[in-house]
Amino acid sequence: MTASGPREALRSLGLELPAVAAPKGVYVPARRSGNQVWTSGQLPLVGGELPATGLVGAEVDPDDAAAYARIAALNALAAVDALVGLEAVASVVKVVGFVASAPGFGGQPHVVNGASELLGAVFGSAGEHARSAIGVAALPLNAPVEVEVVVDLT
Repeated sequence: MTASGPREALRSLGLELPAVAAPKGVYVPARRSGNQVWTSGQLPLVGGELPATGLVGAEVDPDDAAAYARIAALNALAAVDALVGLEAVASVVKVVGFVASAPGFGGQPHVVNGASELLGAVFGSAGEHARSAIGVAALPLNAPVEVEVVVDLT
């Protein structure tokens, strides 16, 4: 955990937690199970809208997609905060990143680094996590990325 806490870390990055994105289906944004919180897949919604759509490696540049993965991770943190408060997070356990990938695109790890780097900046060493970066044919709303996060609580 950063010495000043996750909210101060977000402020130092010039970020604020957004409102929790309204579910696009029949599910909740985050669910507590024992001493963990699991988020649903979060899209890079900004003000309820996607900043880009399409396949990474075709319509979406991989560096832009990494920025969108960062936004999706921020949305996941908003879901965690709404459920238990960011101060209750002891560590990030797992991140799963889905990347809508053009045929032949193999840069999924680079894209999902956008989410991982944000979590490291917010939580310091407590933000180090296991991770999967998965290429898929399509995502909801034609989003380029989707991110899930699992955290342990204090």
